[in-house]
Amino acid sequence: MKISLDAMGGDFAPRAVIEGSLLAAEEIESSIILVGREEDIRAHMSELGAKKPESIEIVNSTEVIDMGEPLSRALRKRDSSIRVAANLVKSGRAEAFVSMGHSGAVMAAGIITLGKIPGVERPALATLIPTIKGTSALIDVGANVDSKPVNLLQFALMGRAFIKAAIEKENPTVGLLSNGEEDIKGNDITKQAHNLLKNNITNYVGYVEGKDILLGDVDIIVCDGFVGNIILKMGEGFVELLPRFIMKKIEGLSEGEGARPSLEYMSSLDEFDRLVRENFDYNQYGGAPLLGINGICILGHGRSKATAVKNAIHMAEGFAKGRLVCEMEKEFSKPPTLGKPVIN
Repeated sequence: MKISLDAMGGDFAPRAVIEGSLLAAEEIESSIILVGREEDIRAHMSELGAKKPESIEIVNSTEVIDMGEPLSRALRKRDSSIRVAANLVKSGRAEAFVSMGHSGAVMAAGIITLGKIPGVERPALATLIPTIKGTSALIDVGANVDSKPVNLLQFALMGRAFIKAAIEKENPTVGLLSNGEEDIKGNDITKQAHNLLKNNITNYVGYVEGKDILLGDVDIIVCDGFVGNIILKMGEGFVELLPRFIMKKIEGLSEGEGARPSLEYMSSLDEFDRLVRENFDYNQYGGAPLLGINGICILGHGRSKATAVKNAIHMAEGFAKGRLVCEMEKEFSKPPTLGKPVIN
């Protein structure tokens, strides 16, 4: 099995991406294809003092898509590292591709190059959310800022395949994010989606609120990408805020506001900080899969460093082994029951 990796994508590319690939090469069974300007890749490997492992191959591409580049211009770069990495999957040379680069270009490359699974109208990004009771999935987290009711239904179907491949859970529960639990809540799109989900999704529990996301009572939480991305970014901010907030309080105590904290107490806080980052930090998850396309595509955070890149490669290998695409095809093998529109 091979994973193609966009070496030029991300704020810290290519160095952080190359470093992450070297870390992953020591841990995974698959081999890695680094895609990008070969001269730059080899130069950074040399700076890192690393000899290219046999499990890493380099494929040259001549163009780079900058992180802030307009999508229309990015798509004209046919020899970009993103496009070449996606083409390696299409040609069968790789089973998955990973990029920390331009999110619009990565999603477009996935859709255009690999195509959509029959029945899928719009692909979506999903992520795993740590909860009190384990792990839940949130979908969509950024691929679609405006969604129709049928899209939200399809996100639920994608989420079921995602959960089955990610944590091997059968018959997951599904909830629709809204501004209240009552059927009368939500806007027109939410109400229409609620009706569709009731008619098509087994284990659909109805509306869930924002407070329910981390409680772990629902396995899959469905929302449009605009809302989902805000939730995701707020979670990233929370990971940075909480340890700093606590340490600021501790510093205040140390300066005379109260009893000086013991070494045992400080050690407990260090452990708490580690647990928060281990469970909530995007670096530990690596990236989000673009669901609904005919292949494995992992989109990582633009600020990813080596650890995040390594974990994104792990994720790509796991989904390739877990037959994510096959699970997705099963979910979309039966046409949905559309039912009657909801009239207010």
